[in-house]
Amino acid sequence: MLEVSGIGGLILLVLDIWAIVSIVGSSVSTGKKVLWVLLVILLPLLGFIIWLIAGPRSTATAR
Repeated sequence: MLEVSGIGGLILLVLDIWAIVSIVGSSVSTGKKVLWVLLVILLPLLGFIIWLIAGPRSTATAR
């Protein structure tokens, strides 16, 4: 299992929090928000990468 600690763990935590805030602020349904947040929480690194590629974006950053 991959263990992330030190500064790498802190960076991953900040990125995951950013992803969760963006997911909650997106315009997708509540059910999809819950699934995305669970993915990011349960699989921090892989979930963040999947969200970065395919996840919903915050309406504040959408143009």
